[in-house]
Amino acid sequence: MAASTQMKKVVLMIWITALLCSSAVMMTSGCGTCEPMKPKPSPKKAPPANPFCPRDTLKLGVCADILGLVNVLVGTPPSGAKCCALLEGLADLEVAACLCTAIKANVLGINLDIPIALSALVSACQKTIPPGFQCG
Repeated sequence: MAASTQMKKVVLMIWITALLCSSAVMMTSGCGTCEPMKPKPSPKKAPPANPFCPRDTLKLGVCADILGLVNVLVGTPPSGAKCCALLEGLADLEVAACLCTAIKANVLGINLDIPIALSALVSACQKTIPPGFQCG
């Protein structure tokens, strides 16, 4: 009978030790009142140093119409249909790269203020110039 009582004490001690260990683990890892972990924001990537234009830049001469410099009819706003159709399906960075290349290569046939012309052309096609993009 003494062995049975002794065995019960050992089992009880093991059970208490296991209970204490599990509650200590739960207190350190299961934080019911802590704020949930917020995911780290992914770092913003700068645009590539040399963005690529996947279109034939020479065809972008039709974009001069957007600036109202050729084929201007009094009372009608310039149409970007032909220009924007050439740029359809491209990402903003690619559109900016294509139009920048066209302006710098003087494909439009006129000397322009690059940042202003680029902004006008990009926005006419309902695109945006990516942050940090430099045409120059």
